[in-house]
Amino acid sequence: MRKTILLLALGLGVSTAAQAQYRGRGGNVSLGIKAGASLTNFVGDDANAFLGRNVDYRFGFQAGVFANIGFAKLFAFQPELLYSQKGAKLKDADAGLRLHYIDVPLAFHVNTDGFFFEAGPQVGFLVGAKSEVGSASLDVKSVYKAVDFGYLAGLGYQLKHGLGVGLRYNGAFTNAPDSYPVGSLTVQPRARNSAFQLYATYSFN
Repeated sequence: MRKTILLLALGLGVSTAAQAQYRGRGGNVSLGIKAGASLTNFVGDDANAFLGRNVDYRFGFQAGVFANIGFAKLFAFQPELLYSQKGAKLKDADAGLRLHYIDVPLAFHVNTDGFFFEAGPQVGFLVGAKSEVGSASLDVKSVYKAVDFGYLAGLGYQLKHGLGVGLRYNGAFTNAPDSYPVGSLTVQPRARNSAFQLYATYSFN
């Protein structure tokens, strides 16, 4: 089931990009690539407790493709397909958690002279999870939910053709850890992904 969802998401991204490339001949659609650094952590009432001690931000990166579809002078829709690293590290310890997602953001842009504000929903598909201590790592993918629903908000500057930069916050509505049974009870740790993303883009038309 998880593989099917992932394949559908990838297919949607490829289909959207192909359609955007065709429509782009009219000048209102451009394809692009993006990459950048992330500062990620967990937020929520159990963000510290479920890893056993206080958590802190850790660096990661994200990279992928997008199609910017202008449907009015000031407004555009930008679906993206990204590989994103998330997770957290433990304070005062050489240990932490690294989560790997295929993210599908659906960003709505308000544009003004190259500057833009963006916001929208996002769905992420977990493709890997590693608990790390020093140089050792352990696969813990089964402990985390396969799908992560969230949102994005940010701002940036994008030339019609060429380079752009942006700063985005990516938060989650759903908890990252999966629930687990304790006797007759089911425990759901309240810890959500949180990421600040600084990125550069290159837009084609």
